[in-house]
Amino acid sequence: MRPFDYVRPAHADEAVAAVAADPGARFLAGGTNLVDHLKLGLTEPTALVDVRDAVDARVQTLSDGGVKIGAGVPNSELAAHPEIRRRYPMLSAALLAGASGQLRNMATTGGNLLQRTRCVYFQDVTTPCNKREPGAGCSALDGHGRDNAVLGASESCVATHPSDMAVALCALEARVRVLGPDSERVLPLEGFHRLPGATPERDTVLSHGELITAVELPPPPTGARTAYRKVRERASYAFALVSVAALVQVRDSQFTDARIAFGGLAHVPWRAHRAEEILRGRPVTEESFQVAADAELAEARTGRDNAYKVPLAVNTLASVLRELTEESR
Repeated sequence: MRPFDYVRPAHADEAVAAVAADPGARFLAGGTNLVDHLKLGLTEPTALVDVRDAVDARVQTLSDGGVKIGAGVPNSELAAHPEIRRRYPMLSAALLAGASGQLRNMATTGGNLLQRTRCVYFQDVTTPCNKREPGAGCSALDGHGRDNAVLGASESCVATHPSDMAVALCALEARVRVLGPDSERVLPLEGFHRLPGATPERDTVLSHGELITAVELPPPPTGARTAYRKVRERASYAFALVSVAALVQVRDSQFTDARIAFGGLAHVPWRAHRAEEILRGRPVTEESFQVAADAELAEARTGRDNAYKVPLAVNTLASVLRELTEESR
């Protein structure tokens, strides 16, 4: 038995104060990831601070036409919310592509963003892992590498980020509202998660005691078309080998805007800025799709088992762009 304290404060500032005061304390929401880690021995908190009563669980329309999603909104409710389905269908599709119905009923918006990698070596406490124990080494570099990252990885870590929701939020240019011991801040979703570098144990830019309270989405661009495509080894209960979230605007058979994010390729939801820049102003053609996809994957670094991800990502992005622009060609 590994004893720990448990508290369930009623307000976010109380939850933040409780965690900030104890270096071993952790926030608990739906528990779909953290409870697994407790069982596997990946974490041994001194206290769990349950935030289900402390954070908002509503979806609200903002004055600028955007949407504010409380950190406590369950994934299933967010996917089914009429406003999200109507105005942000890509987000709804990404949520429904993740996990199972039972897990989506428990998982929360804030918790989804903070879930940790499903790298088999991270989850196996008998193997070296820099993310779990800094300086121990990365077993995935020379081990089973089928799921390893091909973009933004380092010699310290080649794990990938598991969230579907975060990939869609990245393409939608979401912001994350965070409450800390001293202040509140709003962070762009892109950059909220960290590339591994030499410190892969840090998944995000959050400091200890900072709590996600909401996610904010800007108004969707007028006339934009969006899609989320997830490629996996089986139809359900599987994480992405490659996923693509894309938003495009087209006028007179020419791209006027594109926002693209990949999942399954990196330690973070990967914003495809190179592909976006190439597409803007180009005609809607197969050549444009291919050139943009190839450019984004040009700096991919593969290992023994994961080279397949590069053509898979290129072909998936081209297919999504083809689907979104079919009526414009």
